[in-house]
Amino acid sequence: MFELNRKQIEGFNNDGFVIVDSLMDGDRIRAAEKRFGNLFRGQFETGVTPDEVNWLEGRDNPALTRQICNGWKADRNIARVVFDQALGKACAILGSWPGTRLLQDNVICKSPGSKSLGFHQDNAYLDWFEPGELITCWLALDATSEESGTLEFVRGSHRWGQFDMASQFHAPENYRKEMYEVAETLGESPDIVYVVVPKGGGSFHHGWIYHGSGPNRGSTPRRVLVMHCCSSEAQYSPHQLARGTGHVYSRYKRLSDNIMDENYFPILWTRDGYRTPALEAYCGTDEGPQ
Repeated sequence: MFELNRKQIEGFNNDGFVIVDSLMDGDRIRAAEKRFGNLFRGQFETGVTPDEVNWLEGRDNPALTRQICNGWKADRNIARVVFDQALGKACAILGSWPGTRLLQDNVICKSPGSKSLGFHQDNAYLDWFEPGELITCWLALDATSEESGTLEFVRGSHRWGQFDMASQFHAPENYRKEMYEVAETLGESPDIVYVVVPKGGGSFHHGWIYHGSGPNRGSTPRRVLVMHCCSSEAQYSPHQLARGTGHVYSRYKRLSDNIMDENYFPILWTRDGYRTPALEAYCGTDEGPQ
């Protein structure tokens, strides 16, 4: 069971991220890895289609990074990873929250030859709820390297402020360009850090930190599972929804209130011991609150 130490928490607060060599046990990593490719072939173990299928074999450009959002709905091996309560607890500690809600997962594969992902801030994309802060856990299913196009952070950039979404997220010609333009405006000198970890390692990062990744110039894929998390107390923001944000996830808004339904945004951990009760039954495990 993963647990943050004081040094890691301090590093996150200073840098906006923390890199960890081991986040998940090998059995769950291997199980997720086994059916990872099925998702991009449209083969969904539960029969439920993920909320966003941004890349599908035979439909989309093989040079682009493969991405699916909320793979947990389509495959319980993915769910057993992204529903991990120890990782949820870590996100709550880093976010100073009473608990953690899973807002969205990303299933990502950057095959050899795949192009870059533009530098961006996660909060700029997921801004339809309040309090509108994210903590993201990025979990590697393959050992990562600079050559394979691993994740890159700009140290301390979570303190730069709030900026718009990247003008081009997938395969920009210069994936760092807009970040450098912001840095120049602010008089900042970007300190770029690569997430180089073994299989099962990864990182946590702040919702306002600038990050992206270069092309995969290696000979092996770079597969990751990503958990975008928010406070367990987060609710829909009518003001933000009125601006046209949340065009995918607004479909789950209830008629009578702004509560985020746990069937779609499950609670992973709270300090008073609560966890969405259906998670263990869905995953076929007997893991309970801790």
